[in-house]
Amino acid sequence: MAVAGDKTQGGTAERILDSAERLVQTRGFSNFSYADVAAELGITKASLHYHFPGKAELGEALITRYAERFSEALDRIDHDLPTARARLEAYAELYAGVLRGERMCMCGVLAAEYETLPGAMRAEVVRFFDENQRWLAQLLTAGQADNTLSFTGPVDETAQNILSTLEGAMLVARPYGDLARFDGARRALLAGLTVTR
Repeated sequence: MAVAGDKTQGGTAERILDSAERLVQTRGFSNFSYADVAAELGITKASLHYHFPGKAELGEALITRYAERFSEALDRIDHDLPTARARLEAYAELYAGVLRGERMCMCGVLAAEYETLPGAMRAEVVRFFDENQRWLAQLLTAGQADNTLSFTGPVDETAQNILSTLEGAMLVARPYGDLARFDGARRALLAGLTVTR
């Protein structure tokens, strides 16, 4: 999730992506321009066009990098945490971390602008959500097996519900600048899925 802002500073292309990602997460894709990125980085618009010929190509590169970083975070969660319940808590914490950084999930922002995005970007946004839902479905199945998660209904619907709840909770918390609003939704979600002993 530009999991709460990975700060790797490679070459110019990475710096451009870092700047554009922050702008998308705070303003939205349609509300920033190459001029904004150029001014922030102290480079020419021609330099931006050299690395990313158009805004659509920049947007696609942003989603690809964001999805890769999110996937790496999920791999770390899978590797580091022993129970499905602990992994689900860590997943929800990824969203909270982004909000604490006064940003939004980039693909959540892009989903709100879906109709105005270039086709390739639309496909990448859908792929991001599909991959998250697939990971959550596997997590839920594991949670039933290790007896740390409980839910009724189909696993795919429950996975979609988790994703929708967290993305929606971010959107509602944002205008208030109040992480507690998100945390309340997160706690209720986790409580509803936890096996009581």
